Amino acid sequence: MQATAYTYDPETRNGSVLLDDGTPVPFDAAAFDAGGLRLLRAGQRVRIETAGQDASRRITLVTLQTF
Repeated sequence: MQATAYTYDPETRNGSVLLDDGTPVPFDAAAFDAGGLRLLRAGQRVRIETAGQDASRRITLVTLQTF
């Protein structure tokens, strides 16, 4: 699934993305670390993997979207 980076705190490695419908979804340091990233800037397109649905949805991986 694709999304857009919305917030990111480099100290905690937590942040959030916006889905294409505008829904914000938070991610934790484990999801950020799983993607092997060093930094994330607001507005970057990212690829995410999720687990669960609706209110229990959580991001398990955040990485840069490559074409």
